[in-house]
Amino acid sequence: MPDCREPGEFRAPASAHRSPDGPPPYRWLCLDHVREFNAGYNFFEGMSADQIMAAQSPTAGWETESRAFRAAGSADLPPRWADFKDPMDALGARFRQRMDEARREAANPALSREEHAAMQLMGLAADADRAALRRRYSELVRKYHPDRNGGNRSFETRLSQVVEAYQLLRKSRVFA
Repeated sequence: MPDCREPGEFRAPASAHRSPDGPPPYRWLCLDHVREFNAGYNFFEGMSADQIMAAQSPTAGWETESRAFRAAGSADLPPRWADFKDPMDALGARFRQRMDEARREAANPALSREEHAAMQLMGLAADADRAALRRRYSELVRKYHPDRNGGNRSFETRLSQVVEAYQLLRKSRVFA
């Protein structure tokens, strides 16, 4: 307010005019001036009795419809995968990996999930026999063992995974 030295800490509408486009502009008043403003403010001024009843309803302001997420469906349906952009092929690659795992499991249902993962780690086909398992194990040990690759110890983790996979598969009833 003009000539007021107190800080404006309380928000009040700048005018009684309500805009359909959103909240009205506000001004900041001190405590004494906001009390004076509130004493003369009437939210229902200019409304009919029906409008006042509607404004006092517990659900006032919640009657608007939600926008439709898609013309042909409900918001409860999951999104279509075609609507996603996947420039790095993260979703597609994961899907293809899952499909490959499912195909391998279907090709040899006698193997457990861990045995299928071991077969994949070893790079063996679903129809591999005990001799193929032994040959592939020997190849991978020669490839990853530090004594065979100039003392490079960066492949130790991979070597231990190959050994674990071989130990699991050699005891499997499929390779017995």
